[in-house]
Amino acid sequence: MVVLDQFLGKVVVEIVNPIILLLAGAAFVLFIWGVFEFIAHAADETKRTEGKRAILWGLIGLVIMFGAYGIINFALKAVFPDNPNVKPVTKISQ
Repeated sequence: MVVLDQFLGKVVVEIVNPIILLLAGAAFVLFIWGVFEFIAHAADETKRTEGKRAILWGLIGLVIMFGAYGIINFALKAVFPDNPNVKPVTKISQ
């Protein structure tokens, strides 16, 4: 069981967390692009609509990515509470 704990901890720390952060960065860039489109093309209704859509999808992406990050870390801490490789989002006092 120790080997499985170490393996899952390494997978989360080395693979899953960087992928989630990369996707969250892409969602943030999309959000910023939407804000730019919305402000820069304030006179053009179609560009403003595209900007609003990019802002909305950027926010949805950020919520999904950080939600996934929290759920994965919570689940791993619930299943493997003593694994030092699994770092929770927040420490819960016991």
